[in-house]
Amino acid sequence: MNIYVGNLPFMITEDKLMDHFVAFGEVSSVKLITDKITGEARGFGFVEMPIQSEAEAAIKALNGTAIEGRAMQVTIARDRRR
Repeated sequence: MNIYVGNLPFMITEDKLMDHFVAFGEVSSVKLITDKITGEARGFGFVEMPIQSEAEAAIKALNGTAIEGRAMQVTIARDRRR
């Protein structure tokens, strides 16, 4: 299950973000999105969790919680093809 994570601090690392999600189960990947030209963080990313129940638990528990002073937005990622 692909999870969208928004409103992230710009200095967060993929490892730090992963630490918040592994408490709920297996994490396949973490990808922070950066600007293609400047390489700077854009404040959002995606976390892939293979087990749906674990992903749903992470979404429910982490949505709205603070990470380095910013309240994360955690939802199921939308399909980009829409």
